Amino acid sequence: MIEKIPFRIHTIRTDNGHEFQAKFHWHLSDLGINHVYIKPGTPRLNGKVERSHLTDQQEFYQLIDCKGDVDLALKLSEWEAFYNFMRPHAALGGETPYERLRQKLTT
Repeated sequence: MIEKIPFRIHTIRTDNGHEFQAKFHWHLSDLGINHVYIKPGTPRLNGKVERSHLTDQQEFYQLIDCKGDVDLALKLSEWEAFYNFMRPHAALGGETPYERLRQKLTT
């Protein structure tokens, strides 16, 4: 992710899941990135991530046929490109994340 975005990541906020504990926390610290946890039992504070997970589930994972020889890395790369460069987002007024990012970087 760090190589893909054209700006410095200052802070990452996560829930308190086991995957975000010490090893992850100290890795971010080594990279100079702050890591903060949301308050336990408050998934609403992580609403954008929860909504993103729902979209991924409905528009990506449910549509993949994992039987046979599926190149999941390729499928995920295609989904990521579609999601960020072609798919309009209601929360962004119908713009794509890329369009919104371009606006932010040029203003």
